[in-house]
Amino acid sequence: MAPWRPMTVHVACLCAAWCRTCESYQEVFEAACAELPQQDLQVRWIDIEDEAELVGDLDIETFPTLLIADDTHVRFAGPLTPQPQTLRRVLRAHLDDTRPMRVGAGYELLAARLR
Repeated sequence: MAPWRPMTVHVACLCAAWCRTCESYQEVFEAACAELPQQDLQVRWIDIEDEAELVGDLDIETFPTLLIADDTHVRFAGPLTPQPQTLRRVLRAHLDDTRPMRVGAGYELLAARLR
Protein backbone atom coordinates (compact mmCIF):
# COMPACT_ATOMS: atom_id res chain seq x y z
CA MET A 1 0.00 0.00 0.00
CA ALA A 2 1.33 3.44 -0.95
CA PRO A 3 2.06 5.83 1.92
CA TRP A 4 -0.46 8.58 2.53
CA ARG A 5 0.55 11.99 1.30
CA PRO A 6 -1.25 15.27 1.65
CA MET A 7 -3.05 16.64 -1.38
CA THR A 8 -1.63 19.58 -3.23
CA VAL A 9 -4.14 22.40 -3.53
CA HIS A 10 -3.93 24.61 -6.61
CA VAL A 11 -5.24 28.16 -6.41
CA ALA A 12 -5.34 30.03 -9.70
CA CYS A 13 -6.66 33.47 -10.49
CA LEU A 14 -7.60 33.99 -14.13
CA CYS A 15 -7.35 37.55 -15.35
CA ALA A 16 -6.32 39.64 -18.35
CA ALA A 17 -3.64 42.31 -18.68
CA TRP A 18 -6.09 44.77 -20.26
CA CYS A 19 -8.51 44.47 -17.33
CA ARG A 20 -8.09 47.41 -14.92
CA THR A 21 -9.77 45.47 -12.11
CA CYS A 22 -7.24 42.65 -12.55
CA GLU A 23 -4.37 45.12 -12.54
CA SER A 24 -5.13 46.20 -8.99
CA TYR A 25 -6.39 42.77 -7.90
CA GLN A 26 -3.11 40.92 -8.44
CA GLU A 27 -1.62 42.48 -5.31
CA VAL A 28 -4.76 41.56 -3.31
CA PHE A 29 -4.60 37.97 -4.60
CA GLU A 30 -0.92 37.55 -3.81
CA ALA A 31 -1.31 39.03 -0.31
CA ALA A 32 -4.30 36.83 0.54
CA CYS A 33 -2.52 33.70 -0.70
CA ALA A 34 0.61 34.60 1.28
CA GLU A 35 -1.52 34.44 4.46
CA LEU A 36 -2.37 30.77 3.79
CA PRO A 37 -0.36 27.77 4.98
CA GLN A 38 2.13 27.28 2.15
CA GLN A 39 2.78 23.56 2.49
CA ASP A 40 1.17 21.67 -0.40
CA LEU A 41 -0.20 24.90 -1.88
CA GLN A 42 0.44 25.98 -5.47
CA VAL A 43 -0.62 29.54 -6.30
CA ARG A 44 -0.75 30.86 -9.84
CA TRP A 45 -1.77 34.12 -11.52
CA ILE A 46 -2.89 33.29 -15.06
CA ASP A 47 -3.27 35.88 -17.80
CA ILE A 48 -5.84 34.20 -20.04
CA GLU A 49 -4.31 35.68 -23.20
CA ASP A 50 -0.63 35.16 -22.39
CA GLU A 51 -1.35 31.60 -21.27
CA ALA A 52 -4.12 30.78 -23.76
CA GLU A 53 -2.77 27.27 -24.35
CA LEU A 54 -3.04 26.50 -20.62
CA VAL A 55 -6.55 27.97 -20.39
CA GLY A 56 -7.71 26.10 -23.48
CA ASP A 57 -11.32 26.57 -24.58
CA LEU A 58 -12.44 27.86 -21.19
CA ASP A 59 -14.34 31.10 -21.86
CA ILE A 60 -13.73 33.56 -19.03
CA GLU A 61 -16.17 36.45 -19.25
CA THR A 62 -15.95 37.95 -15.76
CA PHE A 63 -12.78 38.98 -13.96
CA PRO A 64 -11.36 37.99 -11.61
CA THR A 65 -12.19 34.28 -11.83
CA LEU A 66 -10.82 31.91 -9.22
CA LEU A 67 -10.10 28.18 -9.47
CA ILE A 68 -9.36 26.02 -6.43
CA ALA A 69 -8.56 22.38 -7.17
CA ASP A 70 -6.79 19.51 -5.47
CA ASP A 71 -5.16 16.37 -6.85
CA THR A 72 -8.49 14.81 -7.78
CA HIS A 73 -11.19 17.43 -8.34
CA VAL A 74 -12.22 21.08 -8.49
CA ARG A 75 -13.31 22.54 -5.15
CA PHE A 76 -14.37 25.97 -6.47
CA ALA A 77 -14.48 27.75 -9.82
CA GLY A 78 -16.09 31.03 -10.67
CA PRO A 79 -15.90 34.81 -10.69
CA LEU A 80 -15.49 36.81 -7.49
CA THR A 81 -16.15 40.37 -6.55
CA PRO A 82 -12.71 41.98 -6.28
CA GLN A 83 -12.80 42.71 -2.54
CA PRO A 84 -10.04 41.23 -0.35
CA GLN A 85 -12.52 39.96 2.25
CA THR A 86 -14.45 38.03 -0.42
CA LEU A 87 -11.29 36.35 -1.63
CA ARG A 88 -10.18 35.45 1.90
CA ARG A 89 -13.60 34.02 2.75
CA VAL A 90 -13.70 31.86 -0.40
CA LEU A 91 -10.13 30.66 0.10
CA ARG A 92 -10.75 29.68 3.74
CA ALA A 93 -14.00 27.94 2.92
CA HIS A 94 -12.70 25.87 0.02
CA LEU A 95 -9.30 25.02 1.43
CA ASP A 96 -11.04 23.41 4.39
CA ASP A 97 -13.92 21.88 2.42
CA THR A 98 -12.63 19.08 0.21
CA ARG A 99 -15.97 18.28 -1.42
CA PRO A 100 -15.98 18.57 -5.21
CA MET A 101 -17.91 21.31 -6.96
CA ARG A 102 -19.86 20.54 -10.10
CA VAL A 103 -18.17 22.57 -12.86
CA GLY A 104 -17.97 22.59 -16.61
CA ALA A 105 -15.44 20.57 -18.57
CA GLY A 106 -13.30 23.65 -19.25
CA TYR A 107 -12.56 24.13 -15.56
CA GLU A 108 -11.86 20.41 -15.12
CA LEU A 109 -9.39 20.50 -18.02
CA LEU A 110 -7.65 23.58 -16.64
CA ALA A 111 -7.35 21.93 -13.21
CA ALA A 112 -5.86 18.84 -14.85
CA ARG A 113 -3.29 21.00 -16.66
CA LEU A 114 -2.31 22.68 -13.38
CA ARG A 115 -1.72 19.36 -11.61
